[in-house]
Amino acid sequence: MKKLINDPANLVTEALRGMAAAHPELRVDHENRVVFRGDAPVRGKVGLVSGGGSGHEPMHGGFVGPGMLDAACAGEVFTSPVPDQMVAATQGVDGGAGVLHIVKNYTGDVMNFEMAAELADGIEVETVVVDDDVAVQDSLYTAGRRGVGTTVLLEKIVGAAAEQGRPLAEVANLARKVDDCGRSMGMALTSCTVPAAGKPTFDLPETEMEIGIGIHGEPGRRRVPLAPAREIAEMLVEPVLSDLDFTTDPVICFVNGMGASPLLELYLMYGEVAALLEKAGVRVARSLVGPYITSLDMAGCSVTLLRADDDLLSLWDAPVDTPGLRWGV
Repeated sequence: MKKLINDPANLVTEALRGMAAAHPELRVDHENRVVFRGDAPVRGKVGLVSGGGSGHEPMHGGFVGPGMLDAACAGEVFTSPVPDQMVAATQGVDGGAGVLHIVKNYTGDVMNFEMAAELADGIEVETVVVDDDVAVQDSLYTAGRRGVGTTVLLEKIVGAAAEQGRPLAEVANLARKVDDCGRSMGMALTSCTVPAAGKPTFDLPETEMEIGIGIHGEPGRRRVPLAPAREIAEMLVEPVLSDLDFTTDPVICFVNGMGASPLLELYLMYGEVAALLEKAGVRVARSLVGPYITSLDMAGCSVTLLRADDDLLSLWDAPVDTPGLRWGV
């Protein structure tokens, strides 16, 4: 195993120290491993809290800042944060308008955020669970579909709505709408290596790839022979289009890198995906390409489509200023 680390046991702690040094506009609670926007809490604004296991960067800490999240809890690698972290985050962003918990659908995350909502005395909390992965219904980590790429789009859109001063109920309903309108499918060319384990999570021969992989290295739908990008794009786009009608509204198309695939390959993949969508009568209004919800050093990609009306597109275009996503500032 070759990684830029000191001791695997201190990886998350030391990464958060580095993040604090690199981004003085953020405030890092090192005791609770929570990344806050520097001006939190913002009075009169709904606070947005998310989080999950580390190893998916820039998700979630890289999406903290004006126009997106107010706080993100960092768990150990591929391990849910604990309720105490989530309570500290919730209390730290409460500006009097309530707090929305944005939770990817993994058993530990859902359970711990539920406990945190109950423990956050005196704070009105709404919870939205993201479950957009069409690959499998249940996996090693979930009951129901996994929460993956739509989470990035949801945090951006809902973050803009909260920045406008929309009330908690409206912000929560908007988040549920985004989840309902988004679908994702991913694949892997290689496994990832969890530093504490020191070896690949699973064995994937050079001549094979995994279709429908999860962001923790969970098995997908099937293992198939390695194929050209054009065929891989079909394997990802077809299940997404089969799961939801994307011809009724324009879409935001997100081609995400899993951590080790370079942008050169991701843009090539986007071109193949765009051609398939045009052929299917799907109109792309906005796009995002890059490694935004990763799986450590896994090579591969995922495709997310979000059906977006004028309100969602306007919120997507609104200014955002975070380490991982920034425009219009």
